[in-house]
Amino acid sequence: MAFGVFIHRTDSVYDDVPSERYQFPKQYLSRAEQCEGDWIVYLEPRKIKNTKGYFAIAKIQEIISDPRNDDMYLAIIEPGTYLDFGDPVTFREAGTIVEKGLLNEAGNISGRAQAAVRTLSPEDFSRIIERGLGQEDDILPRLDETAATKGLQEVHTPFRHVLNRERVKQLTNRAVRDRNFRKNVLRAYGERCAVTGLRLINGGGRAEVEAAHIRPVEHNGPDIVSNGLALSGTVHWMFDRGLIGLSDDLTILASRQCNDLDSVKTMINASGKLLAPERLANRPRLEFVTWHRENCFKS
Repeated sequence: MAFGVFIHRTDSVYDDVPSERYQFPKQYLSRAEQCEGDWIVYLEPRKIKNTKGYFAIAKIQEIISDPRNDDMYLAIIEPGTYLDFGDPVTFREAGTIVEKGLLNEAGNISGRAQAAVRTLSPEDFSRIIERGLGQEDDILPRLDETAATKGLQEVHTPFRHVLNRERVKQLTNRAVRDRNFRKNVLRAYGERCAVTGLRLINGGGRAEVEAAHIRPVEHNGPDIVSNGLALSGTVHWMFDRGLIGLSDDLTILASRQCNDLDSVKTMINASGKLLAPERLANRPRLEFVTWHRENCFKS
């Protein structure tokens, strides 16, 4: 097994869903197979405007032939392992590059940098995740009531103090994942409640808004922005209890089971629709919205 780098762009011609699968041609099969059962880092190409650089991690469950395309293969992502970096990592840093394995003997970037699938040394893997997941939260690392009752307010252990393979264990740590999920959701929504439209900042200059999973983690909901909403505390409470929901076009629904339906309706922004992120990839995915409406919302 080996760590790896998979290059992905949102406008890719390949059938990629980074949190679920990565499609690639046969030329990369041997490299991808080396990563089977291990962790990979996703990289957005430098030529992309406002590139995110190294932006996420995931664990490869298996490599299979694409049943819909005889010339292609799929790297299947192990459920629950994908996670966007709270702090995307730039390809270049302080006059050099983060992925040292790409440098040749002369200290220049080698042709390996063009490979869409490549192996990654443990040292480079550690360096990237230190920067992507190891930073303290710039946005209030607030744990909601449910998380607190489950004992998730544990102290974060810096990655640099842990051996390479021991660091991998932290990649599924709930506190680490919650913190990075929150940073990405709040960034996508501009730290504004998607239902009320309010952007409240506390005395310390941090956002008083929470990151809610549309399909909960305990029901196999992934830690991705398109399964998240930025919600104020009260709205988050109502959403989790099915007192508000979303239609397929993101119209905000208020349950008739609310004991004060008129007051709830006054909390909804004037458009009556969810204030979704501009970036299409960050907007709620229909499958998660439908799951919440069919399994949580009290119509």
